[in-house]
Amino acid sequence: MLNTDQLIICEHCDCVYHKVPLAKHQKAMCQRCGAVLQRYNGMTLQQRLALSFTALVLWLLANFYPVMSISLKGLSNSATLWDSVRALASGPITFIALVAAISIIIAPVFQLLLLIWVLCFALTGQRSPGFRLCMRWLETLRPWSMLEVCLLGAMVAVFKLAGLLDVLPGIGLIALAALSLVIIRVAGRDIRELWDTLP
Repeated sequence: MLNTDQLIICEHCDCVYHKVPLAKHQKAMCQRCGAVLQRYNGMTLQQRLALSFTALVLWLLANFYPVMSISLKGLSNSATLWDSVRALASGPITFIALVAAISIIIAPVFQLLLLIWVLCFALTGQRSPGFRLCMRWLETLRPWSMLEVCLLGAMVAVFKLAGLLDVLPGIGLIALAALSLVIIRVAGRDIRELWDTLP
């Protein structure tokens, strides 16, 4: 029977390769379509778990502190990510509010909780209960987590409004920027290595 543990399949063209050990700053690319198959990951399980907890704290800050505050002629207002979803839901585009809530609030927190669950057990050298389901959900949620798109939109809004109103970026915006970077680092494709490293 063919041992498939050391095989990797290109997501884009389904070409099959043998996994190779990578050195620092190296990546393996598909010869057919040029897509990235593997990247070197120098993080230990402890570092990944610490960054996951850090990301969870950043998620709390990004969701419960104002992203920006605006003021004009003595009147001021501030908005969190939840406020933006509520504002979309009260208008005629409720479906967009649901998509926004999933992509900037729900998917990232589920990613982080699943990661923490899997990594806590991985530190003891074993697979977590429901490991297969958790890993599949992590892969499913990855494209739905669009924090960087939300961050880009918030930055554009800050610059556009700065010419008309007094705009002050809030703690939520800084936390959102940091969270975008951290979640890309801890929840990227290299999380698949857990399939190989855990018995």
